[in-house]
Amino acid sequence: MPHPFNVWSNILPMTNTATDPKPSGLAGIGLSPAGLAAFVLLVAGSVPIFWIGFQSLARAWSTAEYSHGPLIPLISLYLFLRELRRAPPAEATVTDRWPGVIVVALALALALIGNLTRIADIVTYAMIVWVGGVVLTVFGWRRGITHQLPVIHLVFMLPLPQFLYWKLTIFLQGVSSELGVWFVALAGIPVYLEGNVIDLGVYKLQVAEACSGLRYLFPILSFSYLFAILYRGPFWHKVVLLLTAAPLTVLMNSVRIGVIGIIVNSYGTAHVAGFTHFFEGWVIFLICVAILFLLAIVLQRLAPNPLPLADAIDLDFEGFGGILSRVLSIRFAPALLAAALVTGGVSAAWQFLPAPQVGELQRDPFTVFPREIDGWRSYTSQLDTEIERVLAADDYLNAFFEKPGEAALVSLFVGYYLKQTDGAGIHSPEVCLPTGGWEVFTLEEVPLDLTEAGYGTFNANRAVIQKGLSKQLVYYWFEGRGKRIANDFEAKLSVLKDSLTMGRTDGALVRYVTAIAPGETEADAEARLMRFMQTSLRPLPRFVPF
Repeated sequence: MPHPFNVWSNILPMTNTATDPKPSGLAGIGLSPAGLAAFVLLVAGSVPIFWIGFQSLARAWSTAEYSHGPLIPLISLYLFLRELRRAPPAEATVTDRWPGVIVVALALALALIGNLTRIADIVTYAMIVWVGGVVLTVFGWRRGITHQLPVIHLVFMLPLPQFLYWKLTIFLQGVSSELGVWFVALAGIPVYLEGNVIDLGVYKLQVAEACSGLRYLFPILSFSYLFAILYRGPFWHKVVLLLTAAPLTVLMNSVRIGVIGIIVNSYGTAHVAGFTHFFEGWVIFLICVAILFLLAIVLQRLAPNPLPLADAIDLDFEGFGGILSRVLSIRFAPALLAAALVTGGVSAAWQFLPAPQVGELQRDPFTVFPREIDGWRSYTSQLDTEIERVLAADDYLNAFFEKPGEAALVSLFVGYYLKQTDGAGIHSPEVCLPTGGWEVFTLEEVPLDLTEAGYGTFNANRAVIQKGLSKQLVYYWFEGRGKRIANDFEAKLSVLKDSLTMGRTDGALVRYVTAIAPGETEADAEARLMRFMQTSLRPLPRFVPF
């Protein structure tokens, strides 16, 4: 019976490969030299405008989180060929190709913005829109729209935008830590959670970035999408399979963390290092796949006419040999030529137009930042190597200021980025605080008046963090190009705008921290921070230009 994800089985008759005549040679594939030439021109012309997207994908696919990426285009190709095998050849006359050309043009405009701002993520997403537009142009809108499921699947090969990656990492680290501790406690083991640090007494386990579960989440989401398409059953079954993937992955990653905690408590850390840690991860991945298969079996049992699993999954590779040859039979059309010319023209314009000239920014390195400011004396500290790697700042200041008569010292951290579009960017303190065992007790956006320091009035993030009995007051904001922004998403949009209008993407994270000393109130700590801010911000424009 037809099902929603098998679009062509619902609206078009099946071809009979057993009885239909098969002409031999080039006549058998209906060679169209003009159409093939236009298609080759279209594909070749896209390479320059999408080049930084290709480079971004290559870098992302070399990491553990996105190592599944090279498989995604192959799976999408399989899904596409599968649809073509079930569909009849294209009609002799297609009259609705031009909407596809419009989609191609919109994708190229988006890619041009990505190239101008040097934001590869924009280019890669534009590339998928462009592929969808090409399908619409070749097949026409009415038929091409039914072939978009394989195109949508290409999204799973893309790396997340950096700020979304860190937001998701923080969320998954938190959820996995909480559930992992719960599983350890179920085993009767005393355990305590501080941020993302699992305290077992003798041992402490950090739920780091690599343990967030992202490296399993993306492949499982891709698999569930493929699984839903191939699954023969009611549409709501497919929805259940899709929606189950993400929470299932998080749950099983939490089980993994819990098991590691139990092993460490019983046998020490040596048993979870190296290969064992890696192996357990892949075991969890395979378990998630197995559970999805079991869920499909259960769903079939709920259906009026249940199918065996082998029949419920429409997976076969027969008849694909001749389908690939259909690319040689693409018919020439003015719309196809227009798409090729537009693509090639935009690529040529991007390659040969002179790049905008941006003056070199003048700034001092943080090595010469004043070590004494209005009676506050400081010492600096270098960050941990792993933190430096994650931070990826071009320059940074990590200084601790103290003054006689003040109840506690004040930490000033400034991480500066010359460019925030070439794979680098500012990380919110929310990323690193839980890693250090700190829990965010409160977090809110509040107004600041630093007119006296030359910074005017603006909103900043105010947080109270806690680790054990220790409490600290934190103020931070995103500084760049004369602007102060509290929201990290708004800061990213500002970078995008200024890269187009000013040719600048530089910026910094400015963070002030002071302890809430014993016997102090939050108001006392806040007053100390304000006093130090008013004096310490005055030299900052030398290091973070307006």
